Amino acid sequence: MTKKHRNGEIWEFEREMSGGAEGGGVGDVILGIDGGTTSTICVCVPFLPPQSLQFPDPISLLARVEAGCSNHNSVGETAARETLEQVMAEALSKSCSNRSAVRAVCLSLSGVNHPTDQQRILNWLRDIFPSHVKLYVRNDAVAALASGTMGRLRGCVLIAGTGTIAYGFTDDGREARAAGAGPILGDWGSGYGISAQALTAVMRAHDGRGPQTKLTNSILHTLGLSSADELIGWTYADPTWARIAALVPVVVSCAEAGDEVANNIVQHSVKELALSVTAVVQRLRLCGSDGKASFPLVMVGGVLEGNKGWGIAQEVVNCISKDYPGVVPIWPKVEPAIGAALLAWNFLKDSHKE
Repeated sequence: MTKKHRNGEIWEFEREMSGGAEGGGVGDVILGIDGGTTSTICVCVPFLPPQSLQFPDPISLLARVEAGCSNHNSVGETAARETLEQVMAEALSKSCSNRSAVRAVCLSLSGVNHPTDQQRILNWLRDIFPSHVKLYVRNDAVAALASGTMGRLRGCVLIAGTGTIAYGFTDDGREARAAGAGPILGDWGSGYGISAQALTAVMRAHDGRGPQTKLTNSILHTLGLSSADELIGWTYADPTWARIAALVPVVVSCAEAGDEVANNIVQHSVKELALSVTAVVQRLRLCGSDGKASFPLVMVGGVLEGNKGWGIAQEVVNCISKDYPGVVPIWPKVEPAIGAALLAWNFLKDSHKE
């Protein structure tokens, strides 16, 4: 992102559009944004009247834009807002639309953990969009759940990417979450948690404080380093969460190759991820009074999607199903940004019913 996007200049494209600020070229639209620690994705989809029963399958996509991190805890509030404004403006520009054509916006963002976070972002959005636009701000886990249930907020979602969180909803609107507090506070099932433990294991082996492991040669080769001592400089030169988490495939490969240290790390992550889900299930009683009722578990994130060989996701499901046999795993057919757009549409439908 460059400085030319700042101070409102990012919206200059609207002046060049025919009709100026009075109308868009494709009719009314909805914006859905999935903002995470690693990337931010915005989609623009056509607006459907509230009386429509459901979005078409497949969903018509007018534009999709991707940028970097928009978690204010990671990059600061100013940089996060610039990224969000950039992707929204570019999505509207690519779809030949503008802000006056927007009916609703749903920002689903990591780092939104408290009503004060929501209100601060809503205040900023109201300065950008016309007063008729409905604005919704939720945690990124909510859109991830909606991506698997096609907009219905019921069940549990487990996100395990750079970070991790479990988030659940009941049909009557109760909600609960577990984990999602970042690596310092113990998101150990996350990509960052797995990789950080692997780096620690390499240093322990190097010092003689821990067992030897295939992780040493594999990680050093991946990073182009010649010795474990160089890991210290590599790690602290840029200790961003996503950079560390990118080592997960190396850890999984070593586990698949039979390395005991790597296997223990991955097994520990499975237990931590399962614990997050069971905590949410217990608090919301998603399993019913007898513990056997079915409930959807939406699985999202690189740790659960990108390691098909070892099968972390299936191991997590197996662990959960021992106590809750009604768990129904779902791997979404659409990405969380589209889930955010579906949420915005459903919120609009609900508001018309009131």
